[in-house]
Amino acid sequence: MTAQVSSKGTSSKDATQNEVLAEVRNHIGHLTLNRPAGLNAITLDMVRHLQRQLDAWALDPHVHAVVLRGAGEKAFCAGGDIRSLYDSFKNSDTLHEDFFVEEYALDLAIHHYCKPVLALMDGFVLGGGMGLVQGADLRVVTEKSRLAMPEVAIGYFPDVGGSHFLPRVPGELGIYLGVSGMQIRAADALYCGLADWYLESDRLGTLDEQLDQLEWHETPLKDLQGLLAKLAVQQLPAPPLAALRPAIDHFFALPDVPSIVEQLREVTVADSHEWATTTADLLESRSPLAMGVTLEMLRRGRHLSLEDCFALELHLDRQWFERGDLIEGVRALLIDKDKKPRWNPPTLQALDAEHVASFFTGFDQSGS
Repeated sequence: MTAQVSSKGTSSKDATQNEVLAEVRNHIGHLTLNRPAGLNAITLDMVRHLQRQLDAWALDPHVHAVVLRGAGEKAFCAGGDIRSLYDSFKNSDTLHEDFFVEEYALDLAIHHYCKPVLALMDGFVLGGGMGLVQGADLRVVTEKSRLAMPEVAIGYFPDVGGSHFLPRVPGELGIYLGVSGMQIRAADALYCGLADWYLESDRLGTLDEQLDQLEWHETPLKDLQGLLAKLAVQQLPAPPLAALRPAIDHFFALPDVPSIVEQLREVTVADSHEWATTTADLLESRSPLAMGVTLEMLRRGRHLSLEDCFALELHLDRQWFERGDLIEGVRALLIDKDKKPRWNPPTLQALDAEHVASFFTGFDQSGS
């Protein structure tokens, strides 16, 4: 999910067809998220359309690979259509429950897809957008890419498989990204292993042309890798997180979020004092409960299978609309826009470890 607001969705079949464009060219299935005015935020109808199309192409011997992209100049996908989920909960509907079950199933299907998936991550890739791309075999970023799991900003936790892919980022970098909600650019995305290739945005058209002319020789994945190797690079110089890595690894390995913030203010690691102070200020603006649950979730996720990570996220989802800070966060940031969320608890000092732990009760017993 994400902190981005989107335009109102529509449930008419024709409109939904237009919100996900699908075509096959040169044995490649191209899927385009087509809600550029809403930064391609995904609705339940779009999730279902994507799933149906991927299922069909999986069985089609004419299709060798799949390309995922977003329409417009600004975003691949800025996440889930959070406003519709808020309205569903407020109206005592079930859309918000159905959405997570089906969105996670789609994300998991991409992770296990039987044909190579190439994700073109141009512009914003936030929340649910990250869920779509992190299971892809080939993840391409550009100079316009902005990747984040920003859920804590609206009182939520990084879902869509974030409990699996974030803790597997080197060191404590993924913990930092999940607990802070910070955005990163292309160099850091490659450094963190959240992307595989870098290509300038204005060369995406060239990539498309060469995909249309690609001669299939070996396995489809090797053919695609060979094409990317001619156009793109796999590393960029001076990723900012590399310089901050010693500080991040120190602070974000501490036992809990209150300790992290306290140490960020009191201890200097290398030349990171300004970053540490800014980060402490940022964390103190976030939902204490969301950060506390996120930290625990990510640390558990380090030792769970992908399937169990999605199960853990659903376990949290089923409680979060009632017990978490999401509804208040959406109200303050997207509905009333007063930007003064009344978090519960209001401060990190008031965050109770047992309260955090209670969200995980029952998951250990069920196993998944």
